[in-house]
Amino acid sequence: MARERAKRPHRFSSRQARPELPVFSPSCPFCPGNEAMTPSETLSYTDEGSGRWQVRAFANRFPALTPGGSTVRREESGFFVDMDGTGIHEVIVETPAHNQALALQEDAGVKDVLSAYHERYNAVSRIPFVRLVIIFKNQGASAGTSLEHPHSQLVATPVVPKHIRTQCEVAIRHYDSTGRCIYADMRDHELRAGTRVVMESEEFAVFHPFASHHPFETWIVPKTHQACFGNASAEDLERLAPVLRTTLLKLYRGLNNPDFNYVIDTAPVGEENKDYYLWHLRIIPRLTEAAGFEIGSGININTALPEETARFMRELKV
Repeated sequence: MARERAKRPHRFSSRQARPELPVFSPSCPFCPGNEAMTPSETLSYTDEGSGRWQVRAFANRFPALTPGGSTVRREESGFFVDMDGTGIHEVIVETPAHNQALALQEDAGVKDVLSAYHERYNAVSRIPFVRLVIIFKNQGASAGTSLEHPHSQLVATPVVPKHIRTQCEVAIRHYDSTGRCIYADMRDHELRAGTRVVMESEEFAVFHPFASHHPFETWIVPKTHQACFGNASAEDLERLAPVLRTTLLKLYRGLNNPDFNYVIDTAPVGEENKDYYLWHLRIIPRLTEAAGFEIGSGININTALPEETARFMRELKV
């Protein structure tokens, strides 16, 4: 926590406003009428009144991983190991409107997006080679997106990456020592402390974690224990929708519509019912960039205290 560099929370919202987007863009492959510009749908939710789609999912045209290939590891010169880029990469278009940020949708629209995440997660996790399913959203150029139309992505991998495996190992050690889930303990400690809590509902806690890695880093954690996002019920998603929308709207209003990433952290496939893990959603506004020290040391520098950013968000009326 770089106190000497620390900014007051309101100073992070000084970025210039984005240009206004049209509701429809003729060249956008995600806009209605341009469905032929995308691969075949894997999911579509249609409005019964208008007969028009509201949420669509389909394979990414420029995937990081593809279904073909082998998951066999190969050794090169007895040292390097490689394998084919096997996996699943999908796009989930969140709305037919080119300019409708998720923060500005109605709760029902956010619920449809979460339901699409859930449906595709469970479908993809049943593919035999899949070991991990990550659902994430990149909003804005600095967050890695190349298309403005609101969308999220799903990537399924045939391995559990080291980053995820390390998280699980730490959680297992905590569980073996205490008999409790480290993520549930973290949630409960944050709720008791209160100073980093942004908002709380009957089913979810929203907070800026102790010693956050990034300014305004925000976690949404369920109060009921589920290791896997795929195990969430329709009622869970309906209750999550207003919490996610309000959280995103606070960031939208308080930070002047920042670029951000969010990701749903969930247990690997085959470990969906373990007591040591609790799925959760992390939002990382792109307010600062890693430089040489962070890259060289692996140490994050946060220029905003989470106690102050959480209070700023908590007091923000939306």
